[in-house]
Parts: sequence; C-alpha cells; structure tokens
Amino acid sequence: MTEAIDIIVAAVLVGIGGTAILDLISFLMERFFGVPATDWRMVGRWLGHMPKGQFVQRDLKRAMPVPGEHALGWVFHYLIGAGYGLLLVAIWGTGWLESPRIVPPMILVLGLLVLPYFVMMPGMGIGIAASRTPKPNVARLKSVLGHSIFGCGMFLTAWLLEAIA
Repeated sequence: MTEAIDIIVAAVLVGIGGTAILDLISFLMERFFGVPATDWRMVGRWLGHMPKGQFVQRDLKRAMPVPGEHALGWVFHYLIGAGYGLLLVAIWGTGWLESPRIVPPMILVLGLLVLPYFVMMPGMGIGIAASRTPKPNVARLKSVLGHSIFGCGMFLTAWLLEAIA
C-alpha cells in the first residue's frame, strides 16, 4: 500500500511541478515581454456558472462574476496539472518515474490540447480552438507553447524527484 501511495504522490508532484514551472515562465513572459498570462479568474467564472447549468458562456467577460472565481480558477489549474501527472504515470507506468524521458509528457500534453480547444475555449465563449478571438492562430500557438512548457516542466520535476530520491 505504501508503494502505491508513493507512486500517486510522485505523479501528483510531477503534475504540480509542471504547473508551477509553466506559471513561472508565464509570469516572466508577462513581466519582461508583455505577453499576457492566462486570467484564471475567467476560468473560475466559467466553472462557477456550471452548477447553475450554464456550461457555455456567450461572452464570459460579461457574465456575472462568481464569488471566489479567482481562487477557483487557480485551484482548477493545479488540479488539472495534478491530474495530468497521474494520467502520465497511468499511461507510461511507474518506470517513467524511475527513468523520466521527455517524449511521454510531450505526447500527453500535445494530445490533450483537444481539451482546451474543444471544451474550454468553446465553453468560455471564444469558439472551437479560439476561432472567435481576434487572432485565433496566436491563441492556438499560445496553447501549444503553454502545454509544451508544462510537458517540459513535468519532465524536469520527475527528473528532480528521481535525482533526490
């Protein structure tokens, strides 16, 4: 039982570490290059309307604010990261944790672009793959880059965990 818990904890840490690295890079890109980071408040607003049966917003910025939406968005962001870490280990096995390689997390995160493109973006009112934004290709590229940084972050976190184990 302890070994199973250790594996789950390591997988969750890989996902959280990847998320933290993504957030650090996003912060630096916004601070030094003016590239806007994701507004997790809007994600929280989108989620906050779901219990009322509103899964798709026409214009999320005009939707009624939800109490605690900023915190809700950030918590969701890290829960998704932890879930991706668990999924990575579930697919590639515990051997990946013992000998991390970059390809598995990159395959996972790029394959899972279907979620923001076909669930989150349409649900938040910006269309399939950001088709209703002023610059859809920029939004798509930003998602690809963000997911790629996250995948690299999961690899680096796993490598670090293995190095200190």
